[in-house]
Amino acid sequence: MKLNLPLRRNRTVAVARQGSDDRRRLQLNFRLKLGIVILAIFTIGSFTLPFFTDVNPSQQGTYFKNLAPSWKHLLGTNSQGQDIFWFLVFSIRNSLMLGVAVSSCVTVIATLVGLSAGYIGGWFERGVMLITDSFITIPVFPILIVLGALVRGRTSFWVVGLLLVIFGWAWGARTVRSMALSIREREFINMARFSGASTMEIILKEVFPYVYAYMVVGFINTILFAINTEAALAVIGLSKVEVPTLGSIIFWALNYNAMFIGQYTWIVAPVVASVLLFLGLFLTSTGYNEMFAARRGHS
Repeated sequence: MKLNLPLRRNRTVAVARQGSDDRRRLQLNFRLKLGIVILAIFTIGSFTLPFFTDVNPSQQGTYFKNLAPSWKHLLGTNSQGQDIFWFLVFSIRNSLMLGVAVSSCVTVIATLVGLSAGYIGGWFERGVMLITDSFITIPVFPILIVLGALVRGRTSFWVVGLLLVIFGWAWGARTVRSMALSIREREFINMARFSGASTMEIILKEVFPYVYAYMVVGFINTILFAINTEAALAVIGLSKVEVPTLGSIIFWALNYNAMFIGQYTWIVAPVVASVLLFLGLFLTSTGYNEMFAARRGHS
């Protein structure tokens, strides 16, 4: 019995270390925590604060122009007689709505196209990848600039989102297809196939769990891409600038020379908000990727 005591002690220590490693891998890392906090502040604030006002932020002449920041107007008013704070709140909300909507559509399309092409293979894969590669070779931003110039100022806010979906799904689909190609040759896929599972069941139950982590990261990155692209189009006046977005508020600030007339909050506030929002999305994306790698035992 005495000879077994060291062995039992070592086994207990090994089990304790294993449990500690498992808990460490399940914990949220600092980068992910900070990203989630930043996104939670922006999301909760932009979607709840509009319930406390009946002001239409895009309506001009609502207040006296160029008022300094005060308790009544936290960021002051601009040269159009609009409250800068409320315009910014609605801008963040609309940009987030656009980003999430575009990212959801892009993620679903990329996942379905990539998984089906990678697993089914054959002529179906060749046809799908021909279409996918065609969309990849199209320069997205110049196309959006040309389309925006053709319908300058008249394009709907959601039409911009639709264009981003049309030109934004191909890269994700190609990556998912590559992952599905490597997974479909594994033994558990053959076992599922021989057990009588349908193609859709295998794709959703056997292949998808191996690519969902990438799709989560891709979903977050696509939100960043959609908000950034719409903002860039709005800043150069090719989006519907009457709708409050992070791009449109910067467009109006630049158009009315906010820096030269001393309306610093008009231009600084949306820029800072954009930087913090992009930082939150980036930290969440990289933090989740790091956490998933730790769970898989790669760190």
